[in-house]
Amino acid sequence: MQYSFEEVMKYIEEEDAKFIRLAFRDAYGIQKNISVMPTEIKKAFEEGIPINARKIAGFKECPYASLYLKPEAETLSVLPWRPDSNKVLRMFCGVYTPSGEEYASDTRLLLKNAVLRAKEAGIEFKFGNETEFYLFINDENGKSANIPYDEAGYMDIAPLDKCENVRREISLTIERMGLIPERSHHESGPGQNEIDFHYARPLKAADQMTTFKMAVSTIANRLGLTADFSPRPLQDYPGNGYHINIYASDADGNDMAKYAAAGILERIREITIFLNPTELSYSRLGNNSAPDRVNWSKQGESEQLLYMETRNGRTRAELRSPDAASNPYLVYALLIYAGLSGIERRLSLPEETEESGVFLPASRKEAVKLMQESDFVKRFVPQEIIREYANV
Repeated sequence: MQYSFEEVMKYIEEEDAKFIRLAFRDAYGIQKNISVMPTEIKKAFEEGIPINARKIAGFKECPYASLYLKPEAETLSVLPWRPDSNKVLRMFCGVYTPSGEEYASDTRLLLKNAVLRAKEAGIEFKFGNETEFYLFINDENGKSANIPYDEAGYMDIAPLDKCENVRREISLTIERMGLIPERSHHESGPGQNEIDFHYARPLKAADQMTTFKMAVSTIANRLGLTADFSPRPLQDYPGNGYHINIYASDADGNDMAKYAAAGILERIREITIFLNPTELSYSRLGNNSAPDRVNWSKQGESEQLLYMETRNGRTRAELRSPDAASNPYLVYALLIYAGLSGIERRLSLPEETEESGVFLPASRKEAVKLMQESDFVKRFVPQEIIREYANV
């Protein structure tokens, strides 16, 4: 929902909100925040609230002792699990230098720039999220016991599916936060779930993903559970994917998704480290139907990297390699740039095949090497972030 500064101030006063979380993200998309009282909000909008930048992954090389958070009013959301009185609000922020310039390594800024580049080219991208996570029982200390909440399988129902009520609670809660879940179901692993979102413009889709992970983890904890989004929580069961549905069209409404998909396939190996940033990410790829080859299909086989579906004259490209350890702002920015490179050249998809001889990186080390050798990555990703991903 769109809010002006004046509307934010009026809402804070009328609702007697006592705390406002100013949220941002590090290089890996992990949400961070600092809380301020209502009396500080005017200062936040006008001057920004300082943070110690050098303690944040991706900002460690910052030449300034402090960077400043300035909230973006349209991202205002109530945290519905907090008290109805003395409400707690959250707003996403831009990151600024002491002189008031946007900080180049802020990945939300990278996505904004990518969207602007696409707009200048007359192209609009939209993304839809399909995210998997496990629910584990907590031990007496409130820590995950690594025991799945149930033993149900793919699309099972209650009582075998004990996660049903949890998914309903999550869906109702995030709907109150302005998110629109499209569907949910039990996934293949014990205690594994999936909740999907309708497609949205890139910035909103990335904000949704960030809010979603926070909400799921918070609600699970309140129910005595741990939500695990990691790529391979259980060695003998399917990993967690973060499938991304990609739509692209030009100013006249013409479908550009096939060209965009070709551009993404062309660059996928170079950008894999950003889509799959952890060592566990490479344990998932190639196992339990997760893709490990650079290929595509119209048949919908889960082993394919990219699934292309055209219905009612509109093409959806579903990318299946990413996992939720990735930073959605950085991921969407790179998918836009790669997609634009395919659209601008009217690039054709390679031959549709199951047995492509081109593989995704088999390890984090290989993915880092491909990133460091990529002129494409160097053109769009700040060196500070490249070094962060290389040095972990």
